[in-house]
Amino acid sequence: QVQLVESGGGSVQAGASLTLSCTASGRTFSGYVMGWFRQVPGKEREFVAAITWSVGRTYYADSVKARVTISRDNAKNTVHLQMNSLKPEDTAVYYCAAQSTPVISTIPNRFDYWGQGTQVTVSS
Repeated sequence: QVQLVESGGGSVQAGASLTLSCTASGRTFSGYVMGWFRQVPGKEREFVAAITWSVGRTYYADSVKARVTISRDNAKNTVHLQMNSLKPEDTAVYYCAAQSTPVISTIPNRFDYWGQGTQVTVSS
C-alpha cells in the first residue's frame, strides 16, 4: 500500500524559510514523478513543483520558481520542498503526490497517490 507522509509545515513570519518533506513507502518509485501541490479553501489545488525520481529533473510553477527548490533523497525515499522568502499568499495546505508515469504533469488528476497534507501559514 502506497503511503505519502508530509511533514515540516508550520506557522512562520513573512520572509522566513520552511522545508517540507514527503516520505514515500509501499513500492519502488523509480520511474515516478513526485510533486507538490497546494490548496486554499475555495480554490483549486495548485501545482507548485515536481521532480522525476530517477534522474531528478525538476519543474516549477512560475509563481514560486525563484523561491522554491524541490529535491529527492533516494536512499530515504524522501522528497523535500525548500521554500524561501515566504509570503502570506503562500499560506495553504501543501500536498505531496506521486505520478506513476515519468513525464512531469502539473495537473492534479494525473497523480495517482496523495499525502494527507501539511498546513503552511505565513503571517505578515
